[in-house]
Parts: sequence; structure tokens; C-alpha cells
Amino acid sequence: MSGTAEFSMIGVAGRRLRMGQWHREATGRRPLVLLNGIGMNIELLEPVARELDDRRIISIDMPGIGKSPDPVFPYTIPCMALTLATLLDRLRIDRADIAGISWGGAVAQQFAFQHRAKTGGLILAATASGGATMVPANGSMFSHLVDPMEYTVERALRRNLASLYNGGGRGSVSLNAAKAPSPLGWACQMTAFGAWSSVPFLPLISPPTLIMADEDDQLIPPANSHFLHNAIPGSQLEMFRGGGHLFMLSDPVSFGNRVRTFLDAAASKG
Repeated sequence: MSGTAEFSMIGVAGRRLRMGQWHREATGRRPLVLLNGIGMNIELLEPVARELDDRRIISIDMPGIGKSPDPVFPYTIPCMALTLATLLDRLRIDRADIAGISWGGAVAQQFAFQHRAKTGGLILAATASGGATMVPANGSMFSHLVDPMEYTVERALRRNLASLYNGGGRGSVSLNAAKAPSPLGWACQMTAFGAWSSVPFLPLISPPTLIMADEDDQLIPPANSHFLHNAIPGSQLEMFRGGGHLFMLSDPVSFGNRVRTFLDAAASKG
């Protein structure tokens, strides 16, 4: 398998963003864009990216997350979907598969609706239809989520990510790569998700869609994934168990195999 990502800074849509790419030499399949969860930097995706070594994988640190500079102005989910489309144009990628984890799933949903011609397969993992329309999290976990000191200090961030992992899963999760977001970056992500909803356009999402969730997810309960599955025509639902909110990190082999199978089938249909 290939090693770590190649990192670079790129200017796109008036922003400077840190971009990571894995397996750039893989050309036989559509590139896959991986969009990470709230406050989570690119490096945390490494276990998943290593498993999907048969395709080019692209990810970005959102503004104020990882090593991307703070945003000058607050942004919305549709704004970040447009930024992603502009990035693909810069990379000369006409069409890509899109996978969104948690907060990144909001951008993935918006992108699939807003830029459907650029979307191959769509994967939504541990995500919901928006801050105001989701089935709420476990109360104590939500109280941690809205406290910036719990996620913008690295020791607290790693403790909370470990809690999201739920102590389960079939493989260990290394959180040493976690880098705390800036307070502004964290606040912008929280505000963008809280003000957004995909409910009006979910029935209009047309790319092949796989929805993935863990039965033990305390942050975004699996009822949210069932809602997405019922609302998106022709979507598939895959349930995991024992990995919590970060099930894709606790069992990257099973997650990667399911993603590969789905995306290859989606590509064969055009």
C-alpha cells in the first residue's frame, strides 16, 4: 500500500486550503474526494485512504481546521460545495466520487445536489440532514460538542474523539494525528451545519448513494441514516456495530471494502 498523503496549499474560490492527496498514480478509477468530520484534520483519514489504494483520493482541511488558515468571513455549506467544485476544476477532474463523514456528509449532500454532473457515487457516513432537522445526539455528548474548549485544545480534542470512537471496534484508532482546530474554524463549522438542511432536496439527489452508520453512534444516532435512506431514492444502507461515531476509523478494512465494492458497481452503471 502507498504511504502517507502528499500535502500542498492551494488557492481556490478566494480561499487558501491545505489539500492532501493519496495514490495520485492510480488512474483506473474515478478519483474519490473524502470530506472529514467537524474539527478533524486530513491526517486522521490516513487509515481509510490506505485501504483504498486503487484510486486517487483527495481531501482538504476546511478553513480554520488542520493547517488551513482561518476564514476571513463565515461560510455556508453551499459555499463549501461550490469551493469543492472549483477545486476539482483546478485539478482538471470532470467527475469524482464523493464521500462525506459526519460534518463532511453535509457538504457531500449539498455537492451531489448542487453539482450533480460532477458527482459519480455518493457515500454518506455517520451524517444527518442538518443541525435543526437531525435526531439529536446523546445529551452529555452534545454539551461537549458545543463547548469550544472541548475541541480547540488538543488534549481535550483527543479525549472527545476517543469518546466518539466509543471504545469499540475491531481495530485500534490512533488519535495522535489529531490537530485542534482554531476557535474560529470550529465556530464556523458549527454555525454552517446548524443553519443548513438538506431535507428539501433529498428526494432530488440522483447519483448512486450509499449511506453508512454504526448502531452505537451516540453523536449522530443511526435514526438519521435511516431518514436519509428513506428520503434519497434508490439509496443503499449499510449498518456497522461497535465502532461508534468513528466506525470508519475503528474498522477501516471493512469500511474500505464496502466503499470499494459500492463505487465499482456505481462506476459500471455510468
